[in-house]
Amino acid sequence: MGRPREHNQRTARALLDAAERIVETDGLDALSVRRVADEVGTTTRAVYSLFGSKEGLVVALGTRAFELLGAAIAALPSTPDPAADLVEAGVAVFRRFAIEHPSLFRLAVQRTLTSPQLAAQFNAAAKDALAGLEARVARVSAAGLLGSRTIPDAVWQFHALCEGLAALELRGLTQEGKQERLWRDALAALVTGFAALPAQQQHQQAATSRAAATASRPAPRRQRR
Repeated sequence: MGRPREHNQRTARALLDAAERIVETDGLDALSVRRVADEVGTTTRAVYSLFGSKEGLVVALGTRAFELLGAAIAALPSTPDPAADLVEAGVAVFRRFAIEHPSLFRLAVQRTLTSPQLAAQFNAAAKDALAGLEARVARVSAAGLLGSRTIPDAVWQFHALCEGLAALELRGLTQEGKQERLWRDALAALVTGFAALPAQQQHQQAATSRAAATASRPAPRRQRR
């Protein structure tokens, strides 16, 4: 009873591998049920039975992107240094994913290749993958290294920097041979900065200190005529 299901899983993986290659080489418009079936050497019926349509293939690709990210974060070893572990998650997981799966990065993370309606259908997979990153940031918080930032804020900032670094590298805008060092330097600076007060609080404290200093100054004496 288990063999047909195993066959379907193998076929589904092969079809998604083919779909990813097509999107990477020729773009999303070149993706079709017929072409994916031909690439794998199967029938369009197999594609329709597993994914339902071309749109179903796209959703499956987006879901695969976040499954890969989630699995890689979960497999990353933890050390006694949660800040270093968070930096490693950015370099060893996010950067590697973007380099090895650039079309999935653009499709699922940047969401530039498809409609918002289709992209919304892999939101659940994105949330699951993000939970792994949240757990890493929570360790930084538990070590007292997050300052007054909330975990969701720190997750958003870390994700934003990773996405920006990946986009620049994929566009060829980083110096050849220095990409990993630049990633580590940027992420380490961000994570180290988490322990400091956010800019708004620093500004408020500085304003309060200036106001207090002004109030404590003696009033100028009036000159006698």
